[in-house]
Amino acid sequence: MQQTYKRGLFDRYDGWRIRNVDALFNVVPFILRTRLDSQNLFEESIPVEGLERFIRARREEIPDLSYMHVIIAAMVRLLSQRPYLNRFIVHSKVYARSNITVSIAIKRSLTERGEETTVRVEFEPTDTIMDVARRMNEAITSNKAEGTQNSTDAFAKAFGYIPAFLIRLIVATARWLDNIGHLPRLIYDASPFHCSFFITNLGSLGIGPVYHHLYEFGTCSLFIAMGNKTRVHTVSETGEREARRFIGLKMNTDERICDGLYYATSMKLLRHLLLHPEELLTPPETVVVDDGVGKKRIDGK
Repeated sequence: MQQTYKRGLFDRYDGWRIRNVDALFNVVPFILRTRLDSQNLFEESIPVEGLERFIRARREEIPDLSYMHVIIAAMVRLLSQRPYLNRFIVHSKVYARSNITVSIAIKRSLTERGEETTVRVEFEPTDTIMDVARRMNEAITSNKAEGTQNSTDAFAKAFGYIPAFLIRLIVATARWLDNIGHLPRLIYDASPFHCSFFITNLGSLGIGPVYHHLYEFGTCSLFIAMGNKTRVHTVSETGEREARRFIGLKMNTDERICDGLYYATSMKLLRHLLLHPEELLTPPETVVVDDGVGKKRIDGK
C-alpha cells in the first residue's frame, strides 16, 4: 500500500521529487534554508477520560496498549489522509516520502546511567491500532534489554574510536551524499533522523512535553513530545467548575512542506482521532496519495 511510482532522474530511493507544488513553495526552501529557520511550534491538550476508557476496553485484545500507541496510530492514520505532512526538504527541494516511519528514543532502564537508544519502525498507511501496537512492542522489546546493540548503537560506538577530524569528514560526506540522494543504505538504515516523525514520551519521565528541535541531518519534518497527565480546573457547559485530566502534546513542524491551512485542518483531524480512537480499530476507507509527485504510479492508478 505504500506509494509506488516510476522513479525519475531527480527522485530519491526514500522519496519522490515534488513537481506540482505551488510557486511559493519552490522559492521558500531557498530563503528558509534550514529546519531551524522554518520551524513552527504547535501545542494541544487531549482529555484522557475517553482514552482511558478505550484503553481499558481493549487491553485484552491489544496487550500492553498505551497512550503512546494511540498517539502513534493516530499519526499514522493522519499521514495516510494528509500526505503533505509526510513531505521533507533536502537541499532546498521538496520530496514526498515513500513510506511512513516513526523514530523513538527509549531508555533501557529508567536511571540516569541507563543506556539510551533509538528505534525506527515502518508502518503501512492502512495499519490499525492493533498493527501499530504490535510493531512498536516488538521493536521496543527487541531493543530494550541491557547489552542489546542495534545498527544505530553500532555506528555511534564506532565513532567513539575515530579521531574528531575524521568524524567531521565522515558526517560532511554523509550530508553531501544525502543532499544528492545517494546516502548509502547502510547509513540510512541506521539513521533515526530519516523518518516521517520523531516522538518522545516524556510522560514516562514524569514531566510535561517540551518543544523539541528538528534535526538538520536527515529528513524528519515533524517532532512530537508527549507529556504526563495533568489536572486542570475547567468550567463545564452548565457553568459548574470541574477538574479534568489532560495529556499535553507539543509539536515542532517544518513550515516549508505545506501551507498554514493544510496544517490547521490536519491538526483538527489529529485531535478528532485522539478524541475518537475507536476509528483507529479499522483501516481507513481510502488512502490519499500525494498529488504533487506529478507522475503515474506503477500500478497505473
